[in-house]
Amino acid sequence: MKRFLLAFLFFAVLIALWEWAFRAKIWSPVLLPAPQQVAEYLKTSATDGTLFQATVITMRRLLIGYVIGLIGGLPLGLLTARWKLFHDTIGTLALGLQTLPSVCWVPLALLWFGQTEAAMLFVVVMGTLWSVVIATDTGVRHVPPIYRRAALTMGSKRLHIWLKVILPAALPFIVSGMKQGWAFAWRSLMAAEIFVTILTGFGLGQLLHYGRELSAMDQVIGIMLVIVVIGLLADKILFSPFERFLHRRWGTNP
Repeated sequence: MKRFLLAFLFFAVLIALWEWAFRAKIWSPVLLPAPQQVAEYLKTSATDGTLFQATVITMRRLLIGYVIGLIGGLPLGLLTARWKLFHDTIGTLALGLQTLPSVCWVPLALLWFGQTEAAMLFVVVMGTLWSVVIATDTGVRHVPPIYRRAALTMGSKRLHIWLKVILPAALPFIVSGMKQGWAFAWRSLMAAEIFVTILTGFGLGQLLHYGRELSAMDQVIGIMLVIVVIGLLADKILFSPFERFLHRRWGTNP
């Protein structure tokens, strides 16, 4: 409860400072709308269904691309952790491509797939895949060697060791990589939605882009707040509880 009150007080102070900056006219009202204007935009767009529809479209794209990235990233990460050949090739490739900003994939996606949903999914997958590969590889390599030796002493075989010892012990690191992959997927999708225009469905990134085109800063800031809230909810509801449970389970609390 105390943490909640502190967080509430912190954000209340931020909103108060925002209101003060608006009233002091430090920036033009066109560039910095009042909190009330942003709240009014969010209320209007929620009432007419625009915000809900855009959120559903964005989350669908995000989840599909993220799941594809996980399905490809986990096996590749295990391969790089198991064999040095894959670590020196795929692992090095993953490390290099992870440092590539997500927006760099957009021109390639447009040239390959055009203004289609496939272009957006490609960018999201590329944003997710390499983070998961690196996290899985790191997690497996950080499993204490004594776990493997103890399992061998008790008669465990290779496949059993991987399924019952190594993978469970590496899960805290893998989940951390999944969370990082989720964050990269978010960034990738926003870049894709800003640059890829699909008339059949406008997501949050496209609403953000059109707000900039129309100089509607209440829309820009409102959509940014929605994106931040969704990201925080995903972390607090999905990843953080599971991550804490695994760290407690395996005694790896930081």
